[in-house]
Amino acid sequence: MTSPVTGYTHEPAYDSGHLKVGSIHEIYYEQYGKKDGLPVIYLHGGPGGSTSPSNTVFFDPSAYRVILLDQRGAGKSRPRHELRENTTQFLSNDIESLRKHLGIARWHMVFGGSWGSTLGLFYAQSHPTSVRSLVLRGVFLVRRDELLVNNAPTAALFYPQEWDAFVNYIPEDERGDIWDAYHRRLTSEDRETAVAAANVWNFWDLGVGNLLPNKEAVAKVKDPDWSLTHALFESHYLYQNAGFMEDGELLFPENMRKIRNILGVIVQGRYDLVCPPKTASDVHKAWPNSSLHWVDDAGHAPTEPGTLAKLVQVCDDIAKL
Repeated sequence: MTSPVTGYTHEPAYDSGHLKVGSIHEIYYEQYGKKDGLPVIYLHGGPGGSTSPSNTVFFDPSAYRVILLDQRGAGKSRPRHELRENTTQFLSNDIESLRKHLGIARWHMVFGGSWGSTLGLFYAQSHPTSVRSLVLRGVFLVRRDELLVNNAPTAALFYPQEWDAFVNYIPEDERGDIWDAYHRRLTSEDRETAVAAANVWNFWDLGVGNLLPNKEAVAKVKDPDWSLTHALFESHYLYQNAGFMEDGELLFPENMRKIRNILGVIVQGRYDLVCPPKTASDVHKAWPNSSLHWVDDAGHAPTEPGTLAKLVQVCDDIAKL
């Protein structure tokens, strides 16, 4: 049963487990929906986010076999907060390892939003024969001009007081490189120091994702483990290592050619202050086999009514292929 606002309701996961990948990490996954259905993998954002049963709302349980994956070091994957052997390439390899572990010949759909769109594109370009369709929401390529304009995120132009609070948490003599200053705190051996910095980071990051103010958006900060993982991994991947890619790598013509036969659908909030809408347009223009759908009354969050309704519609349509 579905509605334009709430999407689909699933029964509890019929399967879950940990898969050992390499010498350090075990990734956690869950399966929902139809056991012999069309396989779709949901890639969470962050980096450093996690999955929950609510992530299944986009997919018809009578049609899809839904796989949720907590990326290395995040959610229920083990060990938590671990940065060693944690790069975009490792995460992409994990998706392929999980596909093989679950006996899936090819993903009917790879679905990712925000950082999940980055990882989805990276994975599809690395393993194009493993993907039939790719659904991207709030598209993000970790390009320098997506992250910072005049050394501040685009959202700082619209939320100046909130940005000031983020900056002012760091002592003035360390603000020459505010990202390094935060990273030192997030990697501190003193947990209280690390969690305190993570909370400030996440109040900023999560507070700018909706077109209309939404106090529930920052509720996850109340969970110190979630808060620390999310901030730590955003810092590690985005501001310390540029996604472990060359600037603009995912748009290089030779890489976009690798996915020319994959069906692409892009859903983008018109007023997304986290992932600039121009990025969605850039990907669409470089990918002839893609369609781009603007949601004119939405920002970044996938739960905004217009975005949720469009994503449900897109997944329903792809189920008919």
